[in-house]
Amino acid sequence: MAEFTMPALGADMDEGTLQEWLVHAGDPVHKGDTVAVVETAKSTIEVECFETGKVGQLLVSPGTTVPVGTPLARIEPVAEAGAPTKSLQAPGEPPRSRSLPTAERARPTTRKTPRRQSAPRPAPASTPPHPDRDRADAHRGHGDEGPLVRHLAERAGIDLDAVHGSGRGGRVTRTDVERAAAAARSPARVTPYARRLARELGVDLGGVMGSGGTVRASDIRAAPGQAIPSGPEVPSRAAARTSTVQRKEGMRESIAGLMARANREIPHYYLSTTIDLATAMQWMHEHNRQFPVSERLLPAALLLKAAARAAREVPELNGYWIDGHFTAGAEVRLGVAVSLRGGGLIAPVLRHADILELPQLMVRLKDLVTRARVGRLRSSEVSDPTLTVTNLGDQGVEEVLGVVYPPQVALVGFGRVVERPWAVDGLLGVRPIVTASLSADHRATDGAVGARYLTVVDRLLQSPEEL
Repeated sequence: MAEFTMPALGADMDEGTLQEWLVHAGDPVHKGDTVAVVETAKSTIEVECFETGKVGQLLVSPGTTVPVGTPLARIEPVAEAGAPTKSLQAPGEPPRSRSLPTAERARPTTRKTPRRQSAPRPAPASTPPHPDRDRADAHRGHGDEGPLVRHLAERAGIDLDAVHGSGRGGRVTRTDVERAAAAARSPARVTPYARRLARELGVDLGGVMGSGGTVRASDIRAAPGQAIPSGPEVPSRAAARTSTVQRKEGMRESIAGLMARANREIPHYYLSTTIDLATAMQWMHEHNRQFPVSERLLPAALLLKAAARAAREVPELNGYWIDGHFTAGAEVRLGVAVSLRGGGLIAPVLRHADILELPQLMVRLKDLVTRARVGRLRSSEVSDPTLTVTNLGDQGVEEVLGVVYPPQVALVGFGRVVERPWAVDGLLGVRPIVTASLSADHRATDGAVGARYLTVVDRLLQSPEEL
């Protein structure tokens, strides 16, 4: 039996709060399924299960804060799914005594079956009504219900073809429409954490559509504008503001502690270079002309792809400093720094950025940023980045010199793409340029390795068609 524990969702995480269970005891789970929602100092994360089996027991209740590594649930292997039934047999009971009642219960069933099968002799007498039912079924949805029923269904937004009729010949009656409308208006099941979150944020549960018939916390966060107008909820809004302030303070405290540790323990060195993006920007504009606006590329996609490819070519910067030595990453797991709307930042992982095609990378980047800002990241998307990239170009910054995020050994920064005078082959012109910077750990590499990395980034951006 395996244990599902509170994961370490970052180097700065010591504890987490279990906010919501997405499974129940007895539910089957597979590797990669999201089973719980955990709140950290930085964000709310959907945590995945890394075992396949059945949920045996939930050990921690929602709302409980526990240290990293604490068992949250027990996962029974699939082979053990039928094991508990063995305990139903008394210790001294002979093996066959348990099967006798089953056989005895089976006998009446087999004795009654022939009677049921012999009874249909008068069935031919019941066959004549079939054409009536066929005609009624054929006319369903074609005006046979009557104008009142059609009017009620239209007003309630009910599809008559989807309603099971209880009238003669399967006709849909007024009672059937009213029952279907009441079922449509009935609220979906709401998880306890989602209900509490709705109270804190002032969200009307009546206006929230649940996913899979259940309203979860992620559905509440996705509908922040549906505020409850009643006056008694003012204290809840004040509590929500207090909770938001506390969360922001906790995030700042977490970031401050990790960055102070990084500056104290990591001997940084910094490099930067200016890269001509004329070729890359021209190629991107030509590419975008062939696609609709929703599928066009942004400069960030080219910069991230170049950073990931360079990390593959210079593996000395792609990994971790652990226990006094460098460990290279098995793959390029690019951490992308994302600023959150309420303040603070998080760096979710963009996996396989070095091998993804640019359109795929652009789609994944948009999806990752969107879910990071609404608190719908998965645990696998915030764990163990091998290299972090920060891009503050959209904020107007031209150069970024960041702090290495331990246990990583490097951080890449990109500034804003600006037009500057630039000499090419002895001729002066105005070209788009970007400043790329590197902050690195001197314990793992020297400046020569960092310079080689930035040179590779520059070379890759001069051949964007090969990215």
